[in-house]
Amino acid sequence: MASEYKGKRIVIWPVYIDSKRSRKQGRRVSLRWAIKSPKIEEIVEAAKRLNLNPLVEEAAYPREWWSIRTRVIVDKVRSKSEVLKMICEVIREMRKSRGKRAT
Repeated sequence: MASEYKGKRIVIWPVYIDSKRSRKQGRRVSLRWAIKSPKIEEIVEAAKRLNLNPLVEEAAYPREWWSIRTRVIVDKVRSKSEVLKMICEVIREMRKSRGKRAT
């Protein structure tokens, strides 16, 4: 962990990496990186594999403050966009390996 990020954490809402959402709706990564319908369990597992110490919380998503949703809080090891891309990459790998086992 870079010293500038030591002790800092970032919030990850599933909408940040959801390919079904537009940037206006809250997606933070490009469609190239985005994941179709990401699940909290996948985000948590990806964060664990990256040693980001995930913590799951129930909270209101600011853009939709009227509904309570689940978010994941992780250690900040790089910029937020880089961490999101890292998580997307791991989720893609997990889905690929899960697909291979099913056949």
